[in-house]
Amino acid sequence: MSPAADDHLRDEVRLLGGLLGEVIRDEGGQGLYDRIEAVRQASVAYHRDPASNDASRLEALLAALSLDDAVGLAHGFAAFSLLANVAEDRAGKRRAKEQTAAGARPDTPEGALQQLAAAGRSPGEARDLLAGALISPVLTAHPSEVRRKSVIDRIAAVSDLLDACDQTGAACDEAARDAGLRRQVTILWATRLVRQTGLVVQDEIDTVVSFLDRVFLHVAPAQLADWRRRLEAPDLEPFIRIGTWVGGDRDGNPNVDGAVLTAAFRSQARAVLRFYLDEVNALGAELSLSGSMSAISPALKALSEASGDRSPHRADEPYRRALSEIYARLAATHPVLTGQPAPRAPSFPAEPYAGPDAFRADLAVLQDSLVRNHGAVFEDDRLARLITAADVFGFHMATLDLRQNSDVHERLVADLLKVAGVCDDYAALAEEARLSILAAELASGRPLFNPYAAYTEETLKERGILQAAAEALRLFGPQAIRTHIVSKTDAASDLLEVYLLLKEVGLYRPADPAACPVQAAPLFETIDDLRAARPTLERLLQEPSALAVARARGVQEVMIGYSDSNKDGSYLTSTWELHEASRALKTVTDAAGLRLQLFHGRGGAVGRGGGSSFAAVVAQPQGTVGGRIRVTEQGEVIANKYGEPEVARRNLDALTCGVLLASLRPPADETFTERHGETLAKLSQASMAAYRSLVYETDGFVDYFRAATPIAEIADLKIGSRPASRTASTAIEDLRAIPWVFSWSQSRVMLPGWFGFGSAVAGADMDELRAMNRDWPFFRTLIQNMEMVMAKADMTIARRYAALVPDRALAERIFAAIQAEWDRTHAAVLAVTGQEALLGGQPELDRLIRLRMPYVEPLNHVQIELIRRRRAGDDDPRVREGILLALNGVAAGLRNSG
Repeated sequence: MSPAADDHLRDEVRLLGGLLGEVIRDEGGQGLYDRIEAVRQASVAYHRDPASNDASRLEALLAALSLDDAVGLAHGFAAFSLLANVAEDRAGKRRAKEQTAAGARPDTPEGALQQLAAAGRSPGEARDLLAGALISPVLTAHPSEVRRKSVIDRIAAVSDLLDACDQTGAACDEAARDAGLRRQVTILWATRLVRQTGLVVQDEIDTVVSFLDRVFLHVAPAQLADWRRRLEAPDLEPFIRIGTWVGGDRDGNPNVDGAVLTAAFRSQARAVLRFYLDEVNALGAELSLSGSMSAISPALKALSEASGDRSPHRADEPYRRALSEIYARLAATHPVLTGQPAPRAPSFPAEPYAGPDAFRADLAVLQDSLVRNHGAVFEDDRLARLITAADVFGFHMATLDLRQNSDVHERLVADLLKVAGVCDDYAALAEEARLSILAAELASGRPLFNPYAAYTEETLKERGILQAAAEALRLFGPQAIRTHIVSKTDAASDLLEVYLLLKEVGLYRPADPAACPVQAAPLFETIDDLRAARPTLERLLQEPSALAVARARGVQEVMIGYSDSNKDGSYLTSTWELHEASRALKTVTDAAGLRLQLFHGRGGAVGRGGGSSFAAVVAQPQGTVGGRIRVTEQGEVIANKYGEPEVARRNLDALTCGVLLASLRPPADETFTERHGETLAKLSQASMAAYRSLVYETDGFVDYFRAATPIAEIADLKIGSRPASRTASTAIEDLRAIPWVFSWSQSRVMLPGWFGFGSAVAGADMDELRAMNRDWPFFRTLIQNMEMVMAKADMTIARRYAALVPDRALAERIFAAIQAEWDRTHAAVLAVTGQEALLGGQPELDRLIRLRMPYVEPLNHVQIELIRRRRAGDDDPRVREGILLALNGVAAGLRNSG
């Protein structure tokens, strides 16, 4: 970031902070403002010197706060975090423009194509790759988004006001802008930042659909159109496909059933159809061309004459007559797909469209006639953009994945087989015996389910979900649902069970297994699962049923999980095992004559695979991308990466560029793996040993974790529709990875993102590690992500959280172990990078984090004080509210905390 850009960022932070201060004085009073400022100053001083008298002053200020002041202080700092993020995002947009102007960045279309050209790759090769590509960000409801939609909307309004002033430049009326900003900041201050009631799945559906409707519906078609122009490929098929889990992911969420899945598709269809209706209506107002004054194609003439529009005013307006028919057919399609009438009724009845292809074909008739008779001015207009949107989104809008745990499938199949008299105890069978029974049933046309027999409630519920999925595929077509993910996959039978269940609802047919529209995809999550991934997939593809489905679509999808593997074995070990599993899986699909399609289960935090998506894709093992990749986008990352069109476009382009470079100009990963793989495997083993020694083998660690982090309070945050743990157990193994990471982030330890690395590299050849960091993109990305998360950690604040542990001896013992490993890891990272400080090689990121921390740290201190009061028995609702506000603000300030 240039000095001028840095100054601009600070100016905007001061502007927004000043407006917030004025609002706090007016709305909360001068006293509250003064106390907020006093705590901020004491927090900054404490950060500079924890041993000074400022520490006592900070503690005295916090202890003396009334509950109302504590809540107001948490609310104020949380609001400031949100506003400062607006300024930071805008700085990111300016920085991207500066860097592009100075020289094309590799994560931009210009830069990626230049790098490919330098590597001897032609635009034609890029075109051919994208023609068969699949690049899919998949929006999930994983609960690390703490902001309410109302808050996100206010932040977007602030950003829009600042953007509008940028566009007018010198003509900007700053007084009017500031008045508008003051209004939005006032609304933000008076808006509850935390939810008062828990989310239900429909809330999560609505949130995802709002992003699809407000951002993706406009950005994804524009991006496709731009790549078509760049590559001179007007018929390039859509390669960006937006996915979602919301409404289809039942793993650990008892609230998802067939009705919810149906509601998800109806919500998506409602948004996309209303967009199409509005666009067709706007085109009808625009395309007033007279048939007597311009030539038209025979196809348009036929479409116009077949229209039910009998208005004499449009008798000589063939385009409008055709659009009236298209509108009427869309309006008739609306109730079929959504269960509700169209928002604006057509002027005459018409038949609904059988599918989006027929809708697109009608639009193409208009465009063909316009271009043929009036030239290129109609090649890239509103109609062209609507056609592209139909290409990308169809009537389903986003492809919905199904997901369930393998244990559930095992119980369902056991129930079906037992009732059918095929096998009394399927769960007791060895793997090969299971596969034998499953193969026989998949070859038989006889269904297992008997509508007159008694089944478990679980069996009936899951069958209902799959019946809803079959109906969705009938209504919306094959892009609606493509994949059924199996969590906790550890055997080939886990996947065949899915095909058997799909057979029961008519989606898998023994006579034509290749026609199955849904592929069962394993999810390898734990370290043991990743290590067993290769033989599991090899055995699966020996089964004719699974192989037929894979060959029909040319790929076998495999999901790999970053979160649970990290919780299981440390960041370094997780990253390495994912690398090695990816390489091993590629050999399996190569041998079967298939392409591998990896689905990366990444989260926002580094401990869950977070960091730059572009860097992560480019650093993938050689040959494992091949033009196809899916990536989860979770929690707060969705709003951060796709919250506004310009940022969303940049991120979609970065993902596309990463796929192009990884596929056509791959780094010599195999060479580096052969050269340094043994070293990294040893480091991984040592890291896992150090990590598991602390987390799973240290007496009292669970008690420490639950007392020294706000894990209990996070359960009250109401940020998701599913529980934090898979079972009632308090064991780390049963805790979901998201609250695990989120808790350590809140307490500023960030343990999942770095612990074990320092112990691992002790005694290692530092010259080799420096060479790995310099030359191997995989290792360099690993180190850069670790640096980023360590820069957000703060052991001084973490020590204050440790003081919440009632057993002081336990607290000192475990915190000392964490601090010692922190010191080792900090020194190791600096030794590997050759830097004097963390992020020494990433100065822009360093400045942004330093700018952010002064308003995050007071929230940590307030959170600690209020947690102390609550755990001491103060059950005043204001204590809970203050804690949740502080959780909200810290998450907003750290940005990728879950």
